[in-house]
Amino acid sequence: MMPMRRKLYTAVFIALIPAIGLTEDYSDPTWPCVQRKVENLSLGIMWPHLVPETPEPATLSASAQRFADTVVLRRVSLDQVDEITATFAQEEPDLTTDEYTLIFQEIFENINRDRQRLIAGIGRYSLSQIDLAARIDAARVEMDSEMAKDDPDFDRVDQLEEQLDWDQRIYRDRAQSLLYVCETPVILEKRVYAIAQTLAQHVPD
Repeated sequence: MMPMRRKLYTAVFIALIPAIGLTEDYSDPTWPCVQRKVENLSLGIMWPHLVPETPEPATLSASAQRFADTVVLRRVSLDQVDEITATFAQEEPDLTTDEYTLIFQEIFENINRDRQRLIAGIGRYSLSQIDLAARIDAARVEMDSEMAKDDPDFDRVDQLEEQLDWDQRIYRDRAQSLLYVCETPVILEKRVYAIAQTLAQHVPD
């Protein structure tokens, strides 16, 4: 009976191994996502115009600031961004290339900041998963050690089994959440690039 129980515990842990293999990017063991970790986006790659050099941070007009604050919102679809941008360009027909560039710079910096905070949060989340995986492994080792004794403490084994069941459930739930969260930095990168493409269509020749 004891060997069967040991096989059961081992099988449960082996089933967790694919989930516990947290990282695809082995250069950063705290990064749990399949997607490559890119902490900072490049404005120059996304926007085809030079950013004007100003001695002080440029201040957007009230209408330009409202436009920038609106299109960065994730609840605003890219189709809506197209419509909002077209309306804004019609209402502001005299905007220069430099002014469009400063508007995009505001949009880019806003989205990039949100993206950086998200990536930092993913890192913290990953560390908690790594700690939980270590706790699961330690419980398994202790359980195997207890079961190897001539007179196992079955109360302790039951306690460890209950702890393992709970920790494994939490681990799997978090891992499922990470599947969505890991996609979000890429979604934000694609969003800011799409906004750049839309806005650039209205820059004067």
